[in-house]
Amino acid sequence: MSNSSPPDRHRLGRRALVAAAATTFAMPATAATPDPAITTLPDWSQSLGDGVQAHPYGVPSPFEKHVIRRDVEWLTAGQQSSVNFTPIHALDGTITPNGLCFERHHSGVAAVDPDQHRLMIHGMVAKPVVLTMQDLKRLPRSNRIYFLECAANSGMEWRGAQLNGAQFTHGMIHNVQYTGVSLRSVFEALGIDPRAKWVMAEGADAAGLNRSIPLAKAMDDCMLAFAMNGEALRPEQGYPLRLVVPGWQGNMWVKWLRRLKIGDAPWETREETSKYTDLLADGRARRSTFVMDAKSVITSPSPQTAASPKGQMVISGIAWSGRGSVTRVDVSLDGGRNWQAARIDGPVQSLALVRFYADIDWNGQEMLLQSRAQDSTGYLQPSKNDLRKIRGVNSIYHNNGIQTWLLRGDGICENVEVS
Repeated sequence: MSNSSPPDRHRLGRRALVAAAATTFAMPATAATPDPAITTLPDWSQSLGDGVQAHPYGVPSPFEKHVIRRDVEWLTAGQQSSVNFTPIHALDGTITPNGLCFERHHSGVAAVDPDQHRLMIHGMVAKPVVLTMQDLKRLPRSNRIYFLECAANSGMEWRGAQLNGAQFTHGMIHNVQYTGVSLRSVFEALGIDPRAKWVMAEGADAAGLNRSIPLAKAMDDCMLAFAMNGEALRPEQGYPLRLVVPGWQGNMWVKWLRRLKIGDAPWETREETSKYTDLLADGRARRSTFVMDAKSVITSPSPQTAASPKGQMVISGIAWSGRGSVTRVDVSLDGGRNWQAARIDGPVQSLALVRFYADIDWNGQEMLLQSRAQDSTGYLQPSKNDLRKIRGVNSIYHNNGIQTWLLRGDGICENVEVS
């Protein structure tokens, strides 16, 4: 046995850390002239700031005023039946702030008084009931994180690259924590007729939007939600009550929920016949395409977020799947010829967004940036061309094809396609 003294573990650890940092991070060279941003005391360090009650409801910094939802004015005839888009290019992490979650309405935002709002549950149940919000909030509640994606997300890209920005190509999505009541627990208390197979959910907006949902899904993981990210639902997100249908297209997540009818067949409503069906090349249409398949997109760099000068670069994006959890994300720098595994960081949960990163050293050459997701069922996100071979280009729904950004040498990105 050696009788030499043991090493200084603390000092070895520090030396190893410094060595690792030196090989990982390229520190900028010392400036030749003093930087006034560090040598001059700024204005905000020389006077008092706002007091604690200057903003009773917190707002972002004015320097972040560009991070907002945006719409495409020519997309619809009016704004009451339209959509705006989450600024995914300007966000990080996985949780979408409430004020940035995209909106999709069919008759504008309903201004509902929670004290007057009622939820009626009837049809093939032993005990039909009308519930107040107070009734619902007395029931055992749970918290769940889920993504919500509109079926038309990326829908304008079926015939080729159209809109130059991740916000507009993929921004009909958000990911929040919902607080509410299990729909299963409510239905079980009311006694469902064993012959029942479907549920019709109806909203209290002027459109009276309604959708048929398989009873099996309702009894699996659906929720009656009254809060998101710790606070009451925003009006544009269905205040005071909405249906949560995890992993399935957003049109089924009925907002301002006022009625649930139990039946033995689907109701064949407008929103599941003439709309929210997928028209194929041969004139037929796919119906009941509820699940949102695995999908991903690089959010930075992207057309609305220029890359920094050549050197170290963090490629960042989001991935999700309505079939389960995302297990892997790959990134390509050359339009899909070669792929490398990205690093998924943060929580990985079923039916929720994940955040991925790829840290590279960019030499300023043009790159064709892509990402592809794989989920826990083994499903691998397809290319747009692979989708078109099967589906044609007549649909506007369920486009989960791989997105390509061309990163030019000046750091500007644009939406392109590769064959």
